[in-house]
Amino acid sequence: MTYRIAVRALCEFTAKAGDLDLRFTPSPTAQQGIAGHRTVASRRSAGYQAELSLQGEYAGVQVRGRADGYDPLGNVLEEVKTYRGDFKAIPANHRQLHWAQARVYGWLVCQSLQLPEVTIALVYFDIVSEQETRLQETWTAAQLQVFFNQQCTLFGAWAEQEAQHRQTRDDAARTLAFPHVQFRTGQRALAEAVYKTASGGRCLMAQAPTGIGKTIGTLFPLLKAMPVKQLDKVLFLTAKTPGRKLALDSLQVLYPRGTDAPLRVLELVARDKACEYPANACNGDACPLAKGFYDRLPAARQAAVAQAILNQQTLRDVALAHQVCPYYLSQEMARWADVIIADYNYYFDFTALLYGLAQANQWQVGTLVDEAHNLVERARQMYSASLDQQSLNRVRQNAPVVLDKSFKRLNREWNALHKEQIGPYQVHSQVPAKWLNALSACITAIGDYLNDHPQGLAGDLQGFYFEALQFNRVAELFDEHFLFDVSLHEHGKRRLSQLNLRNIVPAAFIGPRLGSAHSNVLFSATLSPRTYYANLLGLPADTVWIDVESPFKAQQLAVHVVSEISTRFNHREASLGPIVELIARQFAERGGNYLAFFSSFDYLQQVAQLLAERYPHIPQWVQSRRMDEAARQGFLDQFTHASQGIGFAVLGGAFGEGIDLPGARLIGAFVATLGLAQLNPVNEQIKQRMAALFGAGYDYTYLYPGVQKVVQAAGRVIRTQSDQGTLFLIDDRFAEHKVQQLLPTWWQLG
Repeated sequence: MTYRIAVRALCEFTAKAGDLDLRFTPSPTAQQGIAGHRTVASRRSAGYQAELSLQGEYAGVQVRGRADGYDPLGNVLEEVKTYRGDFKAIPANHRQLHWAQARVYGWLVCQSLQLPEVTIALVYFDIVSEQETRLQETWTAAQLQVFFNQQCTLFGAWAEQEAQHRQTRDDAARTLAFPHVQFRTGQRALAEAVYKTASGGRCLMAQAPTGIGKTIGTLFPLLKAMPVKQLDKVLFLTAKTPGRKLALDSLQVLYPRGTDAPLRVLELVARDKACEYPANACNGDACPLAKGFYDRLPAARQAAVAQAILNQQTLRDVALAHQVCPYYLSQEMARWADVIIADYNYYFDFTALLYGLAQANQWQVGTLVDEAHNLVERARQMYSASLDQQSLNRVRQNAPVVLDKSFKRLNREWNALHKEQIGPYQVHSQVPAKWLNALSACITAIGDYLNDHPQGLAGDLQGFYFEALQFNRVAELFDEHFLFDVSLHEHGKRRLSQLNLRNIVPAAFIGPRLGSAHSNVLFSATLSPRTYYANLLGLPADTVWIDVESPFKAQQLAVHVVSEISTRFNHREASLGPIVELIARQFAERGGNYLAFFSSFDYLQQVAQLLAERYPHIPQWVQSRRMDEAARQGFLDQFTHASQGIGFAVLGGAFGEGIDLPGARLIGAFVATLGLAQLNPVNEQIKQRMAALFGAGYDYTYLYPGVQKVVQAAGRVIRTQSDQGTLFLIDDRFAEHKVQQLLPTWWQLG
């Protein structure tokens, strides 16, 4: 039984030791790293072999990777590492890891080319000065073979365990049975489509209504496909916490506790939710869980793989029992889990952990993108950036003197950028080169300062530096899929501005990420129109589409279009009284729990206040701004099987999707808006760009995202085939044919 592993992954397993140390050191970007490797290769002789593919095997461990370069004239194998700053600041345990990688490659090249010996060189390339620091040693093939065999032996017991686990996992998947007596309506069709997609290595868009069991309906067939297509991982990617919980619950149904389930499930959460010492820095001098982290990691890792479900709490318990950081233990366990449940960011962000691991280790992955309608907006946020001149001024007040020149230059170019601007908002066709050069120089100056003062990154300087890095990165990618705009704000006699790089079409980033996976399933109750999502997310032309039959009947949901009331901004005040009377009348006719959705907090509060004045006997619960998780749960807890009242919520907010209030917990909803985005200069610019790119500016900017929010909110009412409810769509535009075409086909409008 052979276990395959990349050179880097092998060495990270066997050669990492000492403290976890995440003190910030300015490191090259991926692009700078690639450019550095190319520069080094360009300096070598004509016969120099760059990116040399190598592999070898010992004791059932197959090791493969790409050596940076081999010079046959000098018989030198090179391992190139890019850095910036002080060479002496590279930690000793990092160099130990680098040497381990170089020596493994050394044996692999000796084996491949039948060499009796080879000189191994660690080449450290400073991307700023472009100077090389070279460390080298000569080894015989026999010595390197011993070293290679040692690493494989150190990994061998783990590899044998993992290979056995993989076999057991795949055997169990082959015999895995659907956990319920029968499929729900539409669930079998969804499951079959997912299995076929995985079998064919394609992409699937599945529009599947709420209530059919989408989570199990997608997980079950993909797990069945794992042994058939030799998938390494299933990635369940979601936008919100409820999605992660649903996935965990579904996997416990598929593989019940106490059954020695041969499936490892990992939940990844954000760093701020997993950190035990948020006030401490991530290094051995400041955090006890970072001190000796890599020395204690093997025991923690072994304990973790003994747990079938590594949710946030279980992983924390394991981590603290072994005195290691829970967050970084979770990152380690991503390498050894079968199913990983995580936020979109873990796969789609610029520095996404799961995508990086998948590429480095050549994993075959199947992705399940939950509530995929959210991916458009979330992706836009990932690939956008902004900088505020006020932040620059705050930083300048307390900045080290050595940075003053760079800051002054940047501020001068910033003032010049908006000097001639007449109105408060202006779009530019490109980012001015002079301003961008000043920003780059400023980033370099801060980076150089931090090389000499590693403790200097804190407060406003830290915030500005990271924002500047993001802005610079996005600016390098700027094209017609972005907007660059300037918003002025006056401070007395001073003119200051905020600069925004807004990604509006994330297709160029999402598409390749999806393309690198073996198969992808994007599913949601609202993926119409399909072309809208396909265009914005960069889905392949052969993407399969399925519109799953609803298990619900029209009789279960009484849908009323209240076209005599307009919720347009200009008609808001006039709409308050009629909406209140409608709510009160419905509550009198059928008492119970209702949700009332509005386009803004102001609108919501006005209606809630008027309802309280006119009908004080009707209980109400009101969503407030910036509710934390506990507050959100408290709001939902008001909806019991015995309670009666009106819950006021903002459309598109925390209660507009992803919540489950079956039966008497929710019997109806009022949607007092078409869900259209605010009419403002930014959205109008997006509309123009969408018109130019896709010929549907208004629809792509306002109509499709708006109606999607309405359908999601309405989907809270009917959760099971026994539910009965009422829905009021309040606005005259709901009577328009174009709008009604976007509503679920099983609804019967009245």
